[in-house]
Amino acid sequence: MRRWTAGLLVVLDVFSALSLTLGLYLALLWAPTEATMGHVQRIFYFHVPAAWVGFLAFFVTLIASVLYLWRRTWEWDIVAASSVGLGVAFSLMAICSGSIWARAAWNTWWTWDPRLTTTTVMLTIYIAYLMLRGALDDPARRARFAAVYGIVGFVSVPVTFMAIRWWRTIHPVILSSAGFELSPRMLVTLLVCVGAFTLFYFSLLGHCVRLELLADEVARLKKRRV
Repeated sequence: MRRWTAGLLVVLDVFSALSLTLGLYLALLWAPTEATMGHVQRIFYFHVPAAWVGFLAFFVTLIASVLYLWRRTWEWDIVAASSVGLGVAFSLMAICSGSIWARAAWNTWWTWDPRLTTTTVMLTIYIAYLMLRGALDDPARRARFAAVYGIVGFVSVPVTFMAIRWWRTIHPVILSSAGFELSPRMLVTLLVCVGAFTLFYFSLLGHCVRLELLADEVARLKKRRV
């Protein structure tokens, strides 16, 4: 696996910053105000991308876990662990922003809607993944157990994604004629924000992996000196 280089990360950081700035402008100023909910609907442009990145991060963990079990390369274990941390952070961001939106739209901070329930279960599973890694001292055993857990735990992701399609829920199905209707400007803004958050995720992932690789190299150098 090719390591993240400093130059590549700088380029990714720049594009991430520019896209986030553009997304912020489109979401707050360019996109039209929703007729029913008003300005509070603009949370939608941050809530949906955050949820999407959470799913993406856990999918990256799935792929990295499979590759670790196949190749037994430490870098893939680092990618898997780093991606879980970011996935948990973005999923919490989605839950918090969704609660703010729900308070204004449905007059409640929380309800045991199927999407919210499955999201909570998914988040608990991946928090337990981080706890599992912290409970094991042997690096090889930790990586192996975490990889298996990361593969099995991914079952919760498609269930969460499909919850609004499988069960009756107050969540709208985005881009569906029966769900939340988007004007052309709203759709463009949403797609730009999703792209910006995706770039931001890969930028953060690159930095996390690079820092972990550097920390691992420092630890090996210390052992050599001893």
